[in-house]
Amino acid sequence: MTKGQIVAIITGAISILIAVAYLVLVFILDTRGEMKPAPVSQTPPVIQLDSAIN
Repeated sequence: MTKGQIVAIITGAISILIAVAYLVLVFILDTRGEMKPAPVSQTPPVIQLDSAIN
């Protein structure tokens, strides 16, 4: 095998490892359940500076 073939095989193996790691990460994040937004009632009130100055 030439040096180019070895580099191609190593690059392909790294690519497959990254793809498998991505799929595992997505699977883990997907099994955590439904994503719910933060409750709006617990966010701090917005203060408008225009009315506070006048």
